[in-house]
Order: sequence, then C-alpha cells, then structure tokens
Amino acid sequence: MVAVQERETHTKEELPIVGFSGPDAPRREDMRRCVHCGLCLAACPTFRVLGSELDSPRGRIFQMRMVAEGKVSLYDPNFRQHMFACLDCRACETACPSGVEYGKLIEATRSQLKPAGRTEALLLRVVLGEVFSHPMLLDVAGLALRFYQKSGLQALARRTGVLKRLGKLGELEGLLPRAQGGLLRPRLPEVLPAKGTRRARVALVSGCVMSQLFGETNLATARVLVENGCEVVTPPDQRCCGALHEHAGERELARQLARHNIEVFEKLGVDAIIINAAGCGSMLKEYGHLLEHDPQYAARARAFSAKVRDINEYLVEIGFRPPKGEIRRRVTYQDACHLRHAQRISEPPRVILKSIPGIELVEMWESDMCCGSAGIYNITNSDISMQLLDMKMDNIVAVQPQTIVASNPGCIIQLAYGAKKRGLNVDVVHPVDLLDEAYRREAGPYRLA
Repeated sequence: MVAVQERETHTKEELPIVGFSGPDAPRREDMRRCVHCGLCLAACPTFRVLGSELDSPRGRIFQMRMVAEGKVSLYDPNFRQHMFACLDCRACETACPSGVEYGKLIEATRSQLKPAGRTEALLLRVVLGEVFSHPMLLDVAGLALRFYQKSGLQALARRTGVLKRLGKLGELEGLLPRAQGGLLRPRLPEVLPAKGTRRARVALVSGCVMSQLFGETNLATARVLVENGCEVVTPPDQRCCGALHEHAGERELARQLARHNIEVFEKLGVDAIIINAAGCGSMLKEYGHLLEHDPQYAARARAFSAKVRDINEYLVEIGFRPPKGEIRRRVTYQDACHLRHAQRISEPPRVILKSIPGIELVEMWESDMCCGSAGIYNITNSDISMQLLDMKMDNIVAVQPQTIVASNPGCIIQLAYGAKKRGLNVDVVHPVDLLDEAYRREAGPYRLA
C-alpha cells in the first residue's frame, strides 16, 4: 500500500522506469525528447514499406515508453517484433528537429530483449559469440567461403539447381559476394612507411567482413594513406568492432570486443585510427557511450573514439593529393546509413570522387535512403530488405551508371546482389578503390612490402 501511495505522488512523466532494468535501460530523458511531430516518418524505411505507425521511429519510442511505465510487457512478442523490424539506419536522427538520439534508444532496448527461441539463441551464440568474436574461427569461415567460391563448388551448386531445393537458404546463398583475392585472404603488413615526408602515423582497422571479403580494398586503403604521407600500422591482434553484436542486442559481447580493441590500439601511439567500413566506424566512434559505466575503460574509450576517422573523412581532413590518373566512368554514390546519418559524413566521399579525372558523378534520387542491408537485416528480415533493395535499384537504373560506389561492405554486398538480380552490367566498389586506381594509373602500383 505504501508503494502504491509513493507511486501516486509522481506525475506521469516522473514515474520511474519499471519495465526495463540495469544501466543499459533506455533513458527516460532520451525518450522524452521525442515530441511525436512525425517529421521522421518520410525518412523511415520500415514505415514507408509497412505503413504502420508501430514501425516508425516515433511509434517505437511510444512503445518503449509504454514498457518503461509498465503498461506493456517487455516480453510481449509484438513489442520485440517491432523493435527488431527497425534497420537502425538512423535516418530519423538526421530528420529530427528535436535531436532525438534514436540509435541509442533502439540499441539499449534491444539489449533488454531475449532471443526469440532456442534456434535464435544458438545462432547468436555460435555466429556472434564464437565466429565473429575469435579471429581464428573467422579465418576458418572465410577460408571455407573462398574455397567454396574458387574451387568451382559454387558454380556447380548453382548449375545443378541444388540450391533451389534448399529453399530460403538457397536464396540467401545468392547474397554471398565474390571474395576479393585468391584462396588465401590478402593480408596487410603490420607497418608500412609513408611515401615521402611523413605527415602522420595512423592505425588501420582491418575489420572482420572487410578483411575476409574485401582484402583488396583494405590494401587500396593502405596504399592511399601511404601515398598521402601516412605511416600505416595494422595491428594483427585486433578483433571485430562489435557492431553486429550491438545491433543484435548482445551488448556485453560488444563490450568485451571494445575493451580488447582499446587495449590493442591505445599502445600504438598513432595520430588517428582509420576505418573504411561505415557501420564499423560508427560503432568505434561510440565506444565512449558503450563503456560509459565501466570505471576502468570509460575515459580510455572516449580517448579511443576521439581518434577514429572514416577513410573518406580523414583524407579530406588532411588534404589528400588529387590524383592525375584518369578513369573514364559514369558513377553514382550510395550514402551508407551509418556514414550519412550516424557519423553525418556525406560530402567527403563525393569530394574524393570528383577529384578523379574522368569520373562523372551522377546523383541518384534518395541516395541517403537505406538499401536494406543493415548488417544482417537482409537475412533476418529478408522480405522488407528486398523491397527496399528494389526501390534502391529503381533509382540506380534511372541514372544509368557504369559503377555504383558505397562506403560500407554491407551496402556493397546488397547493391551487387541487386545489380545481379536486375541483370545490370555494373560493378560496385568503395570510393578508395577508385582513388587508389587513379593513383596507380598515374605512376604505376606502389607495392606493399
């Protein structure tokens, strides 16, 4: 009875959070920033596809408040469905006039939710808890993928039609990108000297997906940095940034990876930490938030994040040398969500592309709308993902590019799949791939040795 009387002394807005628990609970002050104006609706991919307020940013925040006030159960399966239907693209943050940090809210909420059944729990434990958390297991998985592709097994499986008999799994196989390099993944030397006078000493985050599938792009990133006077250090004992874990609600796993990476990079004595994957860069820049309640790592995490730079951002920041090599190509640029909306970086990739002689940059409609990749969203929510991809490909087809450019591996994989489905004769590359090509056309390859 006393508890009831104490509860009644609070106003509605001052009620304590009862549906969430622990330091990771979404904060009431963050939820209260949303004034439900609706300006986020047009920017939200899931609202545009599903047309439901419950699958809009303001609708999800309203549901969070209902859970926080004890009016909706945290374990309501419908609540969970709406939270995980979100792509976490954060386009709503760009559109929001009230400064709602929606990304923090959705990720904090997901961290409170349990896996939907034993199968999902097992997949999370095996894929995120083991494979993506341990470099050796990730190398084994990458080697298996490259063997499947380069031994002829993939071609045989597709030619014989065996994949069609696997149903949904066979369809998802089509999303697999062609891994760059040979059977063994390309590896970066631990230290590369700057070309000419050294302007900076930087560390390169090689990443998990990038190192396994886009090793040549990592090499191109290192060459471009070297070309612009940077000594490049690539620590071999770095691990996954934890972005996939955080988006899936596995926050403690993300923290373990963050602590490890902080310890690895902070002893290198570098001026900047460079990343060429937008989703990973966003995660690395938010280590300070992830570890804010950790007394041993909070300050170290903030110092680490302060040094993180996306490769596009850093090159423009230091004043990269415009290349002289010509590439005659018509290209369009897709804004990776976590570069455009989370990191608020849109112009630097375009500056780089426009600096390359012969490049014709044609802007597509809604280049900043999510392509539907969103980490593993194209696997977990494939129907919505494919609808978004179809919308994106319509916009791409309208400008008739020869090359599609994106600054995130997930976008590159998704757009390459969309191009294949449409039968388009286009390639999909990272901006740094084109800049590196222009440098090499100008003076021959700079060999990594």
